[in-house]
Amino acid sequence: MITSKADVLQTLAGYLRDSFEVPDSKIRLEASLFEDLDLDSIDAVDLVVQLQEYAGRKIPVAEFKTVRTVGDVVDQVYALVNA
Repeated sequence: MITSKADVLQTLAGYLRDSFEVPDSKIRLEASLFEDLDLDSIDAVDLVVQLQEYAGRKIPVAEFKTVRTVGDVVDQVYALVNA
């Protein structure tokens, strides 16, 4: 069970670092997934798959269309798991 947004951020940072080779120095809540972290649409799909496994439930695509920053991802995953 996820207990805090900090837990979500820590897990997300691990995915970004391990799967997409994003340096820790770039992983900030205000960092744009596409401009700052250089993810593309395929990377975004891969990230959603990893987050679904972490959250233990399906993430509705419509909810993730508005996600632009690391902080947005943290907020969405946290809300989904604690709904």
